[in-house]
Amino acid sequence: MPTQNPYEQYQRNKILTAKPAEITLMLYEGAIKFCNIAIMAIDSNDVEKAYHNIMRTQRIIEEFRNTLDRKYPVSEDFDRIYIYLLQRLYVANIKKDKEILEEVNTHLRSLRDTWKEVMKKCNQA
Repeated sequence: MPTQNPYEQYQRNKILTAKPAEITLMLYEGAIKFCNIAIMAIDSNDVEKAYHNIMRTQRIIEEFRNTLDRKYPVSEDFDRIYIYLLQRLYVANIKKDKEILEEVNTHLRSLRDTWKEVMKKCNQA
């Protein structure tokens, strides 16, 4: 059996042992990362790389939508945000529009930062 890269093993263990709130934070970080990669790919005229990373960002946001707990009224607000981001990503992918991706990334960073604050407050309780 081949030996696994220690970094890959660390990353795998980090995910497998993470709490749900930490996984959500990791997903926000991943969406931001993929969006940044797509922006850089557009800058370097790598259409295929941009496409794949926009799609990765979309899949994460779709996962957020699919896992919303609909029993809370605030979930509808998040759903509207996620739908908006998905629509913007769709247009960005068709047009390979870096400005739209930067807008999406601004929203993702805001959502991530809000999530970090929620995590802090929950840990203080």
